[in-house]
Amino acid sequence: TWTGQMRDSSGVVIMENTLQGLWEEGGGWRLEEEFRIGGLSEALAYQFGQVGTLAVDSLGNIYVSDSQAQEVRVFSPDARHIRTVGRPGGGPGELALGASVVLLTPGDTLLVPDVRNRRINRFSPEGEILEPGPLEPENGRHLRYNLTPNRRMAAQVRPLARPGHPADSMDAIVEIETSGLMGDTLLKIPTGGLYQGPGIHYFTPEPWWNVTDSATVVFGMNNGFRIRFHDRTGALRRIVSMPLEPALITDRDIRAFFAYLDRAWLNAGVPRSRLARNHEMVTFNETLPVFSAFHLGFEGSLWVQPVLSPGLLTDDEIERYNFIEEFGGPDWWIFDSEGRYLGIITMPDRFTPRLFLDDRIYGVARDELDVQYLVRLR
Repeated sequence: TWTGQMRDSSGVVIMENTLQGLWEEGGGWRLEEEFRIGGLSEALAYQFGQVGTLAVDSLGNIYVSDSQAQEVRVFSPDARHIRTVGRPGGGPGELALGASVVLLTPGDTLLVPDVRNRRINRFSPEGEILEPGPLEPENGRHLRYNLTPNRRMAAQVRPLARPGHPADSMDAIVEIETSGLMGDTLLKIPTGGLYQGPGIHYFTPEPWWNVTDSATVVFGMNNGFRIRFHDRTGALRRIVSMPLEPALITDRDIRAFFAYLDRAWLNAGVPRSRLARNHEMVTFNETLPVFSAFHLGFEGSLWVQPVLSPGLLTDDEIERYNFIEEFGGPDWWIFDSEGRYLGIITMPDRFTPRLFLDDRIYGVARDELDVQYLVRLR
């Protein structure tokens, strides 16, 4: 029995959940690993440096961006390497550093946004180089992309400040046409606070969103648990809530996070003597976010990843803590297509999902040496 409450507020359905899920103990869905690609002992085509996003074409082939190698690798549904697309550089079909996103059009044309080369690279299903689409950073900073199962593409675009015109306080969720051009604006959402003003402000409220095949935008600010469903016109239709409050940030949280930052800075070549100076550029919010990400999954379900407080880690775990991959914990809250809380599914250790497609989850696993693997779960 669902212990929550469904009510209507001026045409908006509000699903107010409790912390008791519908699944009984020992019930609910389970995850099973189908294959794993990678490892230092494998051929180079099967070794990954830094996996970005993933996409799956109409034949089930898997497209994996490797931002370190600056290329896209294509694998068959049974995990065989088929081809590699792109290479480092600025010429036709070449990818600059930071080009880590892969998108597929309904006709399986591959799009790879490339900010430094100021274009959206386009490749045919066979890997041939096509005429690129324009990508003009001065028209807005692209923060995040989304690809739905039927290949509806969207981007979060942040307007930039210009002389006499301050930056807008709202980001736009914009559709991407198959040509790579920007299309209709689906929704305006608040900007996050990470890079607002001088310095870097960690754990500030940030937006997270997804787009469904029907162009419904699912949106929420991560400092609370109110996930909002907006239709194509931008009208609010449904809210899914949970009685959760953000946790206060502790001194140990901050120490653990600076340990991660120091390792990242040193690996990037920052002299150790500058670390204390870099610390002065960083500030923290008073509370941690409630969740780090959410995705739309099997049978219209909503998968929400709560934040893992870095201060709760052991000293050994703090030494290996990776904020980018581990800010969210392994337990995910699962809601049905109506927004009713079902229960918790625990992801495999050191696994980060990248793509939810029907009853499959594609993501990246890391071993003790931080070697990355492409993993598919069922």
